[in-house]
Amino acid sequence: QVQLVEYGGGLVQAGGSLRLSCVASGSIVIINSMGWYRQAPGKQRELVAAISSGGITNYGDSVKGRFTISRHNAENTVSLQMNSLKPEDTAVYYCNVDAVIPMTMKNYDYWGRGTQVTVSS
Repeated sequence: QVQLVEYGGGLVQAGGSLRLSCVASGSIVIINSMGWYRQAPGKQRELVAAISSGGITNYGDSVKGRFTISRHNAENTVSLQMNSLKPEDTAVYYCNVDAVIPMTMKNYDYWGRGTQVTVSS
């Protein structure tokens, strides 16, 4: 079983910054991609940013140039630095990893419980 614990989040004024972190633990052979998704009330969950095991990044169009994703492979950690935040960034942010577990040697998708980010205008 793989557990994801998210840190960070909270309330910030427009133009401010926040940093989210997520730590993966449990029986893990290797983590492939790691990333962040978000879901605002009444909207579908959307990709914010993702990073491959080799460091290749992918960002949602609405956050390009403002958010930066990074990972620390040795610590199974992924972080999201969010700058120039806007009210429309308000959402619950979910950590996501694609990990191979030893029981099956297959990869599965895992999700954190989510952390609230609220940007006031």
